[in-house]
Amino acid sequence: MTDPQTVLEQARQGVAPASWRVYTKRRGKVSGFLRGSSHDPDPLLVITPDGTVEYRDDRTPLDIVRFDDLAGVELQVRGQSFSDSTRVNISAWLDLRLRNGEKGKWRSASFGDDVQVIQGFLEAYGAHKALRGV
Repeated sequence: MTDPQTVLEQARQGVAPASWRVYTKRRGKVSGFLRGSSHDPDPLLVITPDGTVEYRDDRTPLDIVRFDDLAGVELQVRGQSFSDSTRVNISAWLDLRLRNGEKGKWRSASFGDDVQVIQGFLEAYGAHKALRGV
């Protein structure tokens, strides 16, 4: 994978390769002020053919997933409703099995409710596996 900072810079400048998926959103002025991140660049998630890089704010370390480090990925979904409501809250994330035997959980910190983000991760990981013959 290319250097994570380079990936983010290319995405911010709008020169990301066509094979990358770039997700960004405007940082809310009120939430940015309350978190002390109002002057930080907007949140950014980039899914490349080799992995993901997510920038949340200047105080939070980058969240990096390298597909070469993964032995498997499993989609998890949980729904919750209340007896007096017809509405169901859905939460989705990915359970990651790393090649070194460790396990992890991936859900975008800034785009967690966007199912297209999880779909993008799964598609990129599937393509990565197919191209590598894993």
